[in-house]
Amino acid sequence: MRPSHEALIVIDVQNDFCPGGALAVAGGDEIVPGINALMGEFAVKVLTQDWHPADHSSFAANHPGAAPFSMVTMPYGPQVLWPVHCVQGSAGAAFHPGLATDPADMVIRKGFRSAIDSYSAFFENDHATPTGLDGYLKTRGVTEITMVGLATDFCVAYSAIDAARLGFKVTVRGDLCRAIDLDGSLARAGAGMRAAGVSLEL
Repeated sequence: MRPSHEALIVIDVQNDFCPGGALAVAGGDEIVPGINALMGEFAVKVLTQDWHPADHSSFAANHPGAAPFSMVTMPYGPQVLWPVHCVQGSAGAAFHPGLATDPADMVIRKGFRSAIDSYSAFFENDHATPTGLDGYLKTRGVTEITMVGLATDFCVAYSAIDAARLGFKVTVRGDLCRAIDLDGSLARAGAGMRAAGVSLEL
């Protein structure tokens, strides 16, 4: 068991991000056994869950004529328009059935506000509206975080960079993540994480 000031954050290991899902990440299901094994090492374990209303502004289907993966400008900045995914209460929003959810101390749901997307486990995409995870971890005495999950270049990277900016020592286990890699997004995410001081274990 690792020291009590270390936490494991498992990002969005949900059906829609795994093969067969609406926004499938190649090999997304391959990381589940390794994540389950890692959970036993940590006293503090948090799962995050994308949890969108059907009218979410990040869905291409809610922008007439817009193609999935096209870009628009929202009040908070550029936004990828995604296929409909992780709709609240749907099978796609559920955790992968192989993921051990019982050991989790907390589940953080994000992206539930229609008008704003949320990649990071810590903030909405305006980089200002908090999810409450920062406060939870700090009241638990956590100073170091290990992150795993989906997808490396979006929700994992955004979460890791925010965590580093909030003062946590952050490690991303690349072997227990998988990426979308949309137009070079994986390389950009890696560079952004390194610049923020995140340790990448590949």
